[in-house]
Amino acid sequence: MMLVCVFILAVVAGCGNKSESTDTPAPNATDAPKSEKKIAIVLPEKIGVNPFFQLMDEGAKEAGKEFGVQVKTIESTDPNMLEQNLRAAVSDKYDLIITATFQAEDALKKLAAENPDQQFAIVDTVVDLPNVRSVTFREYESSYLVGAAAGLSTKTNKVGIVAAADIPMIKKWTVSFQEGLKATNPDAQCLIGYVGGFADPAKAKEIAIQQSSQGADFILGASAVGDLGVFEAAKEKNFYTAGQDIDYTGNDPDHIVLSQLKGADAVTYATIKDFVEGTFKPGVIDYGLKEKGVGVPFITHETKTPLNPFITQETVDKVKAIADDIISGKLVLQDPLKQ
Repeated sequence: MMLVCVFILAVVAGCGNKSESTDTPAPNATDAPKSEKKIAIVLPEKIGVNPFFQLMDEGAKEAGKEFGVQVKTIESTDPNMLEQNLRAAVSDKYDLIITATFQAEDALKKLAAENPDQQFAIVDTVVDLPNVRSVTFREYESSYLVGAAAGLSTKTNKVGIVAAADIPMIKKWTVSFQEGLKATNPDAQCLIGYVGGFADPAKAKEIAIQQSSQGADFILGASAVGDLGVFEAAKEKNFYTAGQDIDYTGNDPDHIVLSQLKGADAVTYATIKDFVEGTFKPGVIDYGLKEKGVGVPFITHETKTPLNPFITQETVDKVKAIADDIISGKLVLQDPLKQ
């Protein structure tokens, strides 16, 4: 999911116990003045499996160029190397070390406690320590919008969700989607299936096909790598679907009609910007529709993909109005993890 891709456990087969790193190019004369600060982005995986980490790398490079700060991205080719890579970044005296997702929680808790003077940030989860900024997303806001769009669009009054696992964090997708669905179509039924993991496209495809056979004409993918299986099923069985984290609509406009966007690039950029400008503080900071941290193509973000007739312009306009109400505070959504 989007999930995060966020929660993908799959790791590209790499070079055993080695890590890889990339540096931002040195700023040229037209860029911002050179800063003395050094920032490390330590990822739990190699870039290429999870688009979320690719976005983080892109945001870091953009910030490095704009603010004239040295930024290095360190990719962990083996998940067991994450702690070692974090330790290496501390040893190399980086001013700020940024990591991401629940995969990094345990290692960061240990390293941050051992190095109280070192500044850290973690994206897409919370580590409650005085030298850590936790950057989170209000995914439930974009989930609500997709649910609202599904409620207005379904012709069968049956929709589905293929979710990664029946755990609390996934409620930001499943619960909020259903709330949006019921807000625009009280008669709609929502089928939910759990894959049991974050990296099983075959199982996700099987669940999606089953939901389609029960009459679901729109099925939300919320199973990380498993969403690829949902996309395959949509093409084979001719139903409509949506993905997570990045805009997948261009991949198959006939079937992938929406996506839930998560701005990993934007929040990484903002974190570096705050640090360079001296406004960086520990604690939890979250990004939602108002901050462009989450969104939906056609609704909150422009896209080059043509609008599929299943999602009409009338539906887009209605859901845009709902998004405006959320942003203005007229419509207040509850975080499912706090209900």
